[in-house]
Formats: sequence, C-alpha cells, structure tokens
Amino acid sequence: MASTIVSSIGLGTGLNITEMVDALVSADTAAKKAQITRQTNNNSAMISGVGSLKSALTTFQDAIKKLNDPAAPAFNAYAAKSANEAVVKVTSGNSSVPGNYNIVVNQMATGSKVASQQFVGGSSSAISEGELTVSQGGNTWKLNIGPDATLESVRDQINKELGVQGVSANIVNGEGGSRLVLSSTTTGKGSDLSLSGIPELEIDGTTQMSGSGAGYITGLAQDAEFTIDGLKATSAKNTIENAVSGMKIELTGVSPQSGGAGIPTQVTVAQDNEGLQKSVQAFVDAYNTLQKTITSLTSTSRDENDNLVLGPLTNDPTTRSLVNDIRKVLSEVGSGDQLTTLSQLGINTTKDGTLEFNSTKFTAAMNDKKLGSEVQELFTGTNGVFERMNKAIDPYNATDGSLATRKASLDKVAKDLEEQQASLDRRTASLTESLTKKYVAMDTMVAKLNAQANQIKSVFDALNAQAKGS
Repeated sequence: MASTIVSSIGLGTGLNITEMVDALVSADTAAKKAQITRQTNNNSAMISGVGSLKSALTTFQDAIKKLNDPAAPAFNAYAAKSANEAVVKVTSGNSSVPGNYNIVVNQMATGSKVASQQFVGGSSSAISEGELTVSQGGNTWKLNIGPDATLESVRDQINKELGVQGVSANIVNGEGGSRLVLSSTTTGKGSDLSLSGIPELEIDGTTQMSGSGAGYITGLAQDAEFTIDGLKATSAKNTIENAVSGMKIELTGVSPQSGGAGIPTQVTVAQDNEGLQKSVQAFVDAYNTLQKTITSLTSTSRDENDNLVLGPLTNDPTTRSLVNDIRKVLSEVGSGDQLTTLSQLGINTTKDGTLEFNSTKFTAAMNDKKLGSEVQELFTGTNGVFERMNKAIDPYNATDGSLATRKASLDKVAKDLEEQQASLDRRTASLTESLTKKYVAMDTMVAKLNAQANQIKSVFDALNAQAKGS
C-alpha cells in the first residue's frame, strides 16, 4: 500500500501526503462507492424480505396442512367418546349422528400363527431344495428354496419376500428342538397360513400343533365378535368403519365379565362446537400471523429525523399480487349447501387485513342454523378454502415459483455488486499507489531543491563572511 512507502508528512514539502492522496482518491471514487453501498443495502433488504415472506407462506401452508390431515380431521362436527378405551376406541366422522351406544366385545379378531415340525439340529438344520408354497385364504406365494438351505436361511428368505404381505417368520428354540414359526398381520376367520411343497416344512394351518408335529399354535384365526346395543356383529378386522354410520370403532380388548355376560362400554357421540371453534380459531390465527408478516415487510415508517423509511418489500408488485390473490380466496363463495362463506361463521376481514372471529356469531351458526356438519366441507372439501388458498399461494411459494425466481435474480444482482465493489477496491488501491508515488517523487524533488538552495546559500554566506573578514 502507498502508506508504507513514505511517512505521512513529506520531508521536502511538509505536506501530509497520505491525507492529500486519500482526499483525491475519495473525490474520484466516492460517488461510485455510495452507489454500490446504497444498491447493496437495498438488495440485501429485499433478499431478506423475500426470505421472510417465503418462510411465512410455508408456515401458513404447514398450518392448514395440519388442519387438513385426513388421519386427524380438524373440522368434524361431532366428537365420539368411549367410557373404556381398554375395550373400544371410537372416532367420529362428519356424518355421525348424536347418540349413545353400548358396545360389548366378546372376542377380538386374530391372525394366524403356525409352527413347523421340530428340528433337532436347531437353526442350522438342512432344508431340502425346492419350491415352498405359502397359502393364506385365497392367496398363494411361492419361494424357490436353493441348495444348502438351512432353517435360518429359509426364515430370512420368508421375511425378505413376504414381509410386504404381512407374513413374518422366526425360529423358536424349545425343548426337543427348533421350530420355524410364521405369523400374519392379516386377521379374520379363514386367514390361516399353510405351507407345502417341501416335506419337512409342510404346515396345515387348520390343524392344531401336537407333539413334534406342525400346526397352528394357540388357535385358528378368527373374526371379532361384538354387539352394539345388543345387536350382534362380526368383523375380520379389529378396526371397523361402517358398523355405526359416521363412526370408526377400534376394538382394543375383550369386555370384562359380570355374571357370565360382557359389561357394555358406553360410547357417546355429541356435537363438538368447542372443537370446531378451536380449529376455526387456529386457521384465523395462522392467517393473521401471515398477514402481520406481510404488513411488516410492506409498510412504511418514519425515523428519528422524520425521514420516510420503506419496508424491504414496500411497493413490490409480486407481494402486492400475492396479497390480492390470498384476500380474494377469503371473499369467494364455496360450493357448500347452506354454508358457503367464511362470514357466515363470524370470520371477517378488518381494515389492517387481518381476520376477526366473532364467537357469538359462530355459536349461533352452530346451534341455531345447524351448520356444524358443513364446516368441514367449507374448509377442506373440494374447492374448499384450503384448496383455493394453496392454489393461490403455490405459484409464488413453489420451488420454481415467482419468489424463488425473484430470489435468484436478487442473488445475481448481489454477485454483480460484489464484483463492482471488488473492481472499485482495485481502482482505489491502484489510484492510491499511483498518486502516492507522484507526490513522493514531487516531495523528493522539492527536498533536493531545498538541499541545493541550502548549499548555495552556505557558499554565499561563506563568501560574505570572508569578505567582511578581509
């Protein structure tokens, strides 16, 4: 750097060369430096703003996705409750009917569990080469057992090839030898497993295991048997969808007995206004969080000197378009029967763009107008609020959406500004070095001239002194 060439104060001129060079360089580069700084700050603010907007949109979409989870419906009009979940669990649907039901579970649905004959040689016992057929109900699966197979390798092959079918195998080492044990996740009468094709692995799943022979272990696969308000019913599965309209029943255990009869478990289905209100409020809160973020990014303010300060996305056309598309969804009419707009539930847009939720109007819609069963359709149905909301947001927030394109464009600008700054830094260094060398050369020349002048003056002083002495 030029500052290492000479000291700041010139020896010949007495001028501060460093300050003089800095002033000249600054006069040459200040305008460009200010321009780059201003553009960099603006561009960085916009990059941050776009990032914040994308994050807010993602959070909002995640919130409505959670509210739209089919496994845990958030807008069911009814709630079902079991008095004993150790026997039965229940989940209501939107088409449920309020009422009380008494359920008695006499037996659970079970799957097949069978065992092969005993093998004295344990898991390393040799198994004959051939085609092993595994049958269950009307299904058959064939496995090619290769040479040098063992009980252990057959177990591994069954797990690898039939695991997707819900069939698994293991080896149980008991008194007298080892057995290949197969079980199935399929439940219900007639789903017993059988093996054939290889003599030492043949199992008749409908025959009870005896001695060292093969067969089922504890019992045949069976259907669930239960009663609902005294009406008998059976099911091949322990999860029953249609035994009661609009309600899913999960059998979890056999009913306790009293006097030789099962004790009924009471199941209650009732209107769930509280649950619906919480879900609606969750949507309103999620939307308001998004709207407040957008407002903070697009609003203006005044600093301590009363200068106007713009938000990073103030007057941004993309953000303005997004806001219009989202707000349009809120005012659109849905495809429901009686419930078609959010305002019918007490949801209205305020002046600042956020939503307000009038719980009194909501309660009236539930109790007086009986709109509870239509809330789910309004929000999560085909062309419902959530579907339309995602359609409005996706063009902006998708991986290849306009905000991602905007971010890529801003990143390109940032890189260009970095290159401009690097170029300006090189010019600053070059100009500083060049001017410093020139002023150093000038100062050196002045120092030489001063030295010559001092020499001449000394000569004349000597001559004058000599003349006076003579």
